[in-house]
Amino acid sequence: MNSPKANLEEPRLVLRRVVIESLQPEIDGGKYPIKRTVGERVVVEADIHADGHDVLSAVVLYRRDQESAWREAAMRPLVNDRWQGQFDVESLGSYFYTIQAWVDAFQTWGRDILKKFEAGQEISLAALLGAQLVQSAATRARGTDSQKLTQFSVDLKSLSRAGGEAIATLARNPELMALMGRHADRSRATTYDKLLAISVDREKARYSTWYEMFPRSCAADAKKRGTFRDCIQRLGYVSEMGFDVLYFPPIHPIGHTQRKGRNNTPQPSPDDPGSPWAIGADEGGHTAIHPALGTLADFKQLQSKARGLGIEIALDIAFQCSPDHPYVKEHKEWFLQRPDGSVQYAENPPKKYEDIYPFYFESEDAAKLCEELKRVVLYWIEQGVRIFRVDNPHTKPFDFWEWLIAGLRQEYPEVIFLSEAFTRPKVMHRLAKLGFAQSYTYFAWKNTKWELTEYFTELTQTPVREFMRPNVWPNTPDILTEYLQYGGRPAFMARLILAATLSANYGIYGPAFELCENRALRQGSEEYLDSEKYQVRAWDIASPDSLKRLISRVNEIRRENPALQSDWSLRFHPLDNDQLIAYSKANEDLSDIILVIVNLDPRYKQSGWVEVPLADFQLAPNQSYQVHDLLTDARYLWQGARNYVELNPSVLPAHIFKVRRRLRTERDFDYFL
Repeated sequence: MNSPKANLEEPRLVLRRVVIESLQPEIDGGKYPIKRTVGERVVVEADIHADGHDVLSAVVLYRRDQESAWREAAMRPLVNDRWQGQFDVESLGSYFYTIQAWVDAFQTWGRDILKKFEAGQEISLAALLGAQLVQSAATRARGTDSQKLTQFSVDLKSLSRAGGEAIATLARNPELMALMGRHADRSRATTYDKLLAISVDREKARYSTWYEMFPRSCAADAKKRGTFRDCIQRLGYVSEMGFDVLYFPPIHPIGHTQRKGRNNTPQPSPDDPGSPWAIGADEGGHTAIHPALGTLADFKQLQSKARGLGIEIALDIAFQCSPDHPYVKEHKEWFLQRPDGSVQYAENPPKKYEDIYPFYFESEDAAKLCEELKRVVLYWIEQGVRIFRVDNPHTKPFDFWEWLIAGLRQEYPEVIFLSEAFTRPKVMHRLAKLGFAQSYTYFAWKNTKWELTEYFTELTQTPVREFMRPNVWPNTPDILTEYLQYGGRPAFMARLILAATLSANYGIYGPAFELCENRALRQGSEEYLDSEKYQVRAWDIASPDSLKRLISRVNEIRRENPALQSDWSLRFHPLDNDQLIAYSKANEDLSDIILVIVNLDPRYKQSGWVEVPLADFQLAPNQSYQVHDLLTDARYLWQGARNYVELNPSVLPAHIFKVRRRLRTERDFDYFL
């Protein structure tokens, strides 16, 4: 009997001399795309090497999803066989990229012939080899390039008789080298074995400033509920503070069954409005608007007025239902039935959410459920909404979100989804990988210098940055941290400045934040007393104690300084007091350098010596420079790396310095730019 191996055809031996490995960025072996926004750069690195001592060439190949032709960006060697190339993404949607590398016979020839010439060796015969390489390239080229290469080949043959310096000079000819690079022999090139993807979003995915507001609490009259028309009157207030995204909690009808009352009591009074997250009533479900807020026409008018002020309306996507939602009656199969026949309500023991039914994605009819939920998002997209904050996405299947977001972005690549998932790190990362453009973070609970430094270094300087864009919030309707409860007004100021300068995307829940609302439901709780989730609140937005002016100035600083509109340049700097934190951001050409110093202690004045990274800022050790505090307009002349700072939290707990270099004019005046 023949051996099984005897019937197998021997694999064809293909000799690929070049090895490509350890490519970055690459997420989970290429399973997920990296993230960029329009106009951003993609820097690609890999280890590229081969047997022997020949010179290598390499390129990054990239194209848009809808393109068939590849574009190329040359790679250059760094150290230890590490290579780097880069390109910019120019439009929304998907891009693909990979690497190709080859042994470059012409570059090897040019290197060797110069070595021989410098050593005084005979190079006439080598010139004939070069002529052959050039003529071979001429056959691969077309038109003028082919003609020029043919002439260069003739010249090399002619110079082989003259020898010496003329051959060496021609080998270094820039035009010849460029032509040979364009028409190199890649017949034995190695192409990386994976096609990697890029998800390209619009700029607002990278840089945005969010304000969360309950529409029903924005009426001028404290005795009535707010409407969309009242929200229109509030737009000027939001715009003056410098926010470009106005986010509403769910705007749908609210169920009556098991409705929660004030402070989350299970015994509501007749006039308690219920939680907006208990979605659905006789008036409709996820595609309906609560009648007390107004009509769809009112909502569209609000959108139009907001756009006129540079504000985009974001809506909450909360895939859950009240017991009164039409889905509960029409599609019982979409909900988990308990042994007694009742529907399983949402729980997070010991917490109970009797007013909310979660969807059951393990239902036999789950495919139809998913299609219906996709229809819901499409409905609001058709009404002009392009930004969605998604409530608790980690309680729904990962595959659902990947399918939903990918399908929607094919037709609407400008749509942005923010993942509201305060859960385990790997779960948050998975959601970011599979399509969410922005992600909530643990910022609210990072209070010490060590915690902030470690966490934001992870977010901005490790591979996490390739797929997870942080959107940091010092408070939300569910989160009133201990730091804010006990730190008073200085704590709110410090957390505002940290959020707005550590991250290019940040938001606040207001007016609770700017009015420094810090009353907890009970000691040890992060829930607000008299939470807006369960009642209508009347806010005194004209209060002289409001942080509105500070917020306006901070957001103005963000708009005026490109360094604060991205995250990857963030670097932390030594400061000899653990109650003070120092960090900087800068744009690529260092024309905008921002140095931030924050007092993390909301009670006491703190001082210390900060070490400025002079080399990183391209400042000489003996060079004087100005730090201009953009919050107070104060200017300080510093020299050297080590400089003194002092911050009183009761006055202002932070400096936002713009670092200005000295320029001297012909009249010997000093300017700092």
